[in-house]
Amino acid sequence: MRQAETLVELYKVRGMTCATAESCTGGGVGSAITAVPGASAVFYGGVISYDNSVKQNVLGVRSDTLRTVGAVSAECAAEMANGVRKLVGADIAVSVTGIAGPDGGSDLKPVGLVWFGLASAQGVRTEKAIFPSDRAKVREQAVLHAIGMLTAAVV
Repeated sequence: MRQAETLVELYKVRGMTCATAESCTGGGVGSAITAVPGASAVFYGGVISYDNSVKQNVLGVRSDTLRTVGAVSAECAAEMANGVRKLVGADIAVSVTGIAGPDGGSDLKPVGLVWFGLASAQGVRTEKAIFPSDRAKVREQAVLHAIGMLTAAVV
C-alpha cells in the first residue's frame, strides 16, 4: 500500500514514531504500516480494542464516555488515541472506532460511521467520516483515512 510506504518514509525522515488504537478496523492500520519494510523504525505498536472492556481497561477510555456517548463517538476516539499514545510512548497516535456493518447502525449512528482520533504532544483532535458501503469497504476506507491522518500530522 503506497500510502503506508509514504507514511513510513516521512516518519523516518522526521525521526517520529506512531501508534494505533483500532476497533472496527481490527488491526488493519497497524497491518498496513508493518507491511512496509523498515516500519519498525517508526511504528511502536497498537491496541485492537474491539470490545469496550479493552477500550476502558487498556486504553483508559472513561466508563462515563462509553455509557453516555458510546464507543462510536468523538470523545471515545480522542480517549483511545490519547490512551495508546501514552501506553506505548509514541509521538503520534491514531484511533479508529466505528460501525462497519452490516448490522449495528441506527438513525443517529448509521452503518459506515467512523470516528478517528489523532493524539500528539500538541493535543488531540477528532474527525468523523461516513463511508456508505459494505463492511469490507468501510474498513478499507477507514484504514486509508487513518493512515492519511498520521501522514498529514508530520507533513
